[in-house]
Amino acid sequence: MDRRSFIRKNGQLTLLAPFIPFTMEGLTGFSRELQKPAWLIKMIANNDQAVNRIQARYVDKPSSPVFGAVLDGNDIASPHAVTSFLKTGICSLVSPESDFFKDRALVENLGHAAAFLKNLQHEDGTIDLLSTNFHSTPDTGFIVKWLAPVWRLLEESTVSEKEKISTPLYGFLKQAGEALKVGGIHTPNHRWVVCAALAELYKINKDQGYLERAERWLMEGIDMDADGQYEEKSSYIYSSLSNRVLISMARGFDKPELLDYVRKNLEMNFYYLHPNGEIVTEASGRQDNSIVGTLENYYYPYRYLALKDNNGQFAAACKLIEDTAFEKTTGFLYYFLEDPDLWKDLPAAEPLPVNYARTFENSRLTRIRRGAYDASILAGSTAFFTFHKKQVALQGIRFASAFFGKGQFSSDSFSEENGKYVLTSYLEGPYYQPFPKDEIPGDGDWSKMSRSERPTSEVQHLTSKATISEDQEGFLIDIEIQGTDRVPVAVELIFRPGGTFVGTVPHEQLADVVYLKEDTGKYSYGESAIHFGPGIHEHSWVQIRGALPKMDAPTAYLCGFTPFHHQIRIS
Repeated sequence: MDRRSFIRKNGQLTLLAPFIPFTMEGLTGFSRELQKPAWLIKMIANNDQAVNRIQARYVDKPSSPVFGAVLDGNDIASPHAVTSFLKTGICSLVSPESDFFKDRALVENLGHAAAFLKNLQHEDGTIDLLSTNFHSTPDTGFIVKWLAPVWRLLEESTVSEKEKISTPLYGFLKQAGEALKVGGIHTPNHRWVVCAALAELYKINKDQGYLERAERWLMEGIDMDADGQYEEKSSYIYSSLSNRVLISMARGFDKPELLDYVRKNLEMNFYYLHPNGEIVTEASGRQDNSIVGTLENYYYPYRYLALKDNNGQFAAACKLIEDTAFEKTTGFLYYFLEDPDLWKDLPAAEPLPVNYARTFENSRLTRIRRGAYDASILAGSTAFFTFHKKQVALQGIRFASAFFGKGQFSSDSFSEENGKYVLTSYLEGPYYQPFPKDEIPGDGDWSKMSRSERPTSEVQHLTSKATISEDQEGFLIDIEIQGTDRVPVAVELIFRPGGTFVGTVPHEQLADVVYLKEDTGKYSYGESAIHFGPGIHEHSWVQIRGALPKMDAPTAYLCGFTPFHHQIRIS
């Protein structure tokens, strides 16, 4: 009998077993007289607000088939929505500074929520991520790594009738742990999420099966490149997640060597920062590519290692997060409630780098920062250049030519030559001759006579090159396209919404589209402005055939024909 079948047949028996004793070494004791810092009290207050928001979607009618659930944004009673309530609610329930401290009504609601989550669990121990994954071990891992810590917090608390919550919740965790011992994954980070969940369970119950399964995954090695980035290059979502779960593994399984990967990634991030505290996301291989992201997901790793290592730069990163994104850190409250060592004052901050040019070869990304402004150069990306200056952002420069429907520029090669960064691509546009006589299938089926097997003629050529160099208080973007003549070209300068153009001409029909016909344009937001130009306007075609659709953002166009050679100054 395989392990999952055993769980299905014996799940009920498992849940009737007595709780296995666990020790709370290193955990927060609410009987201890420890003074919480102001930032943590603020985080608890923010968490209370989240509890109120979540309870507004709590199903409190006993007659409902989803009694105890929390409805998500699509009005679905999902495991993740009820997990959010349990994680958030328990943090408030056990915190003396919370408006919900030992709140009896919240105890009742959380108890019903825990029972509902247990009922959603499959017999094999897994849950579903209803948007895509079913009987999902990794998504079960995500939930376990959230709920095991708050279960421990609840168990150590003096909340009356806490067993209404802890008993069904323990049953869920216990059965989920069996699934985590055998289940598979989809993505690189899923391995470490599962291992972290196992580590959190290991703190409750020293089941060697948890450790053995984690060590089996760890045999594959941590997916970090020489630059300090993880495989998915997901700087906002999954790199920060990998850091947090590696810390959980290091602490739960006593594997401090895993912290070296976290340190390396946190140090790399210093060179991914925009002046306003946002993080570069354009090199990501996941769903956070090109989103606006701040550093809140890194607060726990930076704070943990700032204190552990007495690291002043990590402390400076914490201060930056507190200044720019503290309100978004609330979802990580359970880390800070469980570990009073994190309440200590940070070491003295040391300056973060603000003047550098560095290439991250594995991410095909070059980062240049000069104090109050910075730029990213991206090889292999259609949006190959970004520029940030205080609160205003040029989100990308793209260009396309109407060359056989495939002229959207994306570089094939990248090089650095005497302080200049050169991105190039080469395209061919052939015509095709009759199919070889002795290979004609005879039934007229076009699909059987592929282009790759036909002789070509009248081959057209197009070489595109973007050369980027630094200029006083900015950059020069030199775009050169040549080969076939009279090919229409459109260059896009794509800005973050919210600002205002000056020196440009509005498109006759398209909203948020302007031409820069000559001289210099300006895009302003608040007290910040980006200057760009000079312009060029040899035609009015902005939606070039074969180009990517216009982004949903204010965009300035420069239009010309090949041979095209135009230099744009960005400052």
